[in-house]
Amino acid sequence: MTDRIWTAMAGLGFLAVTGAATVTPALADPYSLPIASSPAGVAPPDAAAVAVQQVLAQVGAANFTAPDFRPGVVRHMVLFRFLKSATPFQRAEVVRRFLELATDSRRPDGRPLVVSIETGVQNSGEGQDEGYEIAFLVTFRSEGDRNYYVGRPVVNQPGLFDPAHDAFKVFAAPYLAGAMVFDYRVAAEASPVPAGAKAGKAGRRK
Repeated sequence: MTDRIWTAMAGLGFLAVTGAATVTPALADPYSLPIASSPAGVAPPDAAAVAVQQVLAQVGAANFTAPDFRPGVVRHMVLFRFLKSATPFQRAEVVRRFLELATDSRRPDGRPLVVSIETGVQNSGEGQDEGYEIAFLVTFRSEGDRNYYVGRPVVNQPGLFDPAHDAFKVFAAPYLAGAMVFDYRVAAEASPVPAGAKAGKAGRRK
């Protein structure tokens, strides 16, 4: 897993590999790292965040983070801007650890929280990226799984948030200049109708 990630990051431009040196990224048990705390100077919550807190207050943290709370596909989009001082290897290690959450993020009974995590480096030419360099798309089976994974500062009760994700935030924070998060339930999908299907419909109408 580690070799594949480092090879991929080199291809995406995060690593410039020269010579035959072998680099071993720092590894850590996410459950042994300190617990994250809310940073000072956090902006006031937006309307969506207020609505989430209201639901949490209504149903309680245990229900809010239960696996069957509001089932359905939920996407969790995360964008990162790295500090200029972050080295290529530090950036790659942030990416590696984020992807490892697909395996490490679990409920106390061992059930995985995450369906999948994908990532990629910004390559749009529209000039609207606002300096964000890399994106992650995390998919969940329910809002409850997403809520348990996200944890603090939304859910603060011990035992009702994911310690692996919490530890990742502690690790990544010193290397980040900014982060943006956008979550949504998949409400609708659209895809092109195959040409053959169109022709078939026209034929039947005739």
